[in-house]
Amino acid sequence: MAKSTTRAPAPSSTGRVTKKAAKPASATPAKGSKTAKEPRASRSATKRAPRAARPTSTATSSTGRNGADAASRREQRRLLQQDLSRAQLLDAAEEVFGAKGFHETTLKEIADLAEFSVGSVYSFFENKDDLFLNVFLRRGAEFLPGMLATAESTGSPLETLHALVEYEVGFFRAHPHFGRLFLRSASTVVPVPDVLESNELGGNFEIAMQTQAEVFRKGQALEVFRDGDPVVLARMFSGLVSSYQSLDPAVVQDDPGDEERMSLDELHAIIDGAFRR
Repeated sequence: MAKSTTRAPAPSSTGRVTKKAAKPASATPAKGSKTAKEPRASRSATKRAPRAARPTSTATSSTGRNGADAASRREQRRLLQQDLSRAQLLDAAEEVFGAKGFHETTLKEIADLAEFSVGSVYSFFENKDDLFLNVFLRRGAEFLPGMLATAESTGSPLETLHALVEYEVGFFRAHPHFGRLFLRSASTVVPVPDVLESNELGGNFEIAMQTQAEVFRKGQALEVFRDGDPVVLARMFSGLVSSYQSLDPAVVQDDPGDEERMSLDELHAIIDGAFRR
């Protein structure tokens, strides 16, 4: 009984047990834990804070792009307006030159028809000669690719020759004012300005003649066309077509409803008789 009375008292609430209980596992950092580095995370967060301002920068960049796009669209509209104005002046010049010829035409007449001031004409062309030249260059740029495509068709040389007749007559009918101007300028009676002797126009004419001459060469090789210098035959072919065009009501008359003196079928028959072997 004495031993039981002298036994050590049970651990009090202030003993080691209590101290161990006061240290919860969550409060005690484990070995190697990075919890102690929490302040660094705060510093990093502080450094990264400015990134929140990026949307403002993006918005500014977007605004800049929108502004550039708007400027680009304005430039496109300006260029389209310039092209339209230039085309209207060329149309008016083609009509007046075709009706009166180069020497009898004034820039004021062309400007009035296009509803421009004479000063506006000089914004696009150096002078009357330059305007006259550009009428031919514009139509030449339209005519030549179509002619080359027709000449390179897969038909026989004879079919190609007749296709060229259709194309050349059809082009003048589609642009009657230019047809009149071309026929005037091709005349040996009516003097034409020296500007038509430009290298570019001369080059276009040479390409057209060589293209037709090549059709004759192919036909001669197949013994379809008559003998003779292909270049000479090409010139004769152009002369026949031009003669027909010079009397075509759809080209030379203001009222294209007049009856034609010779049908296109008759022209084809003449071409056949002139060049077929």
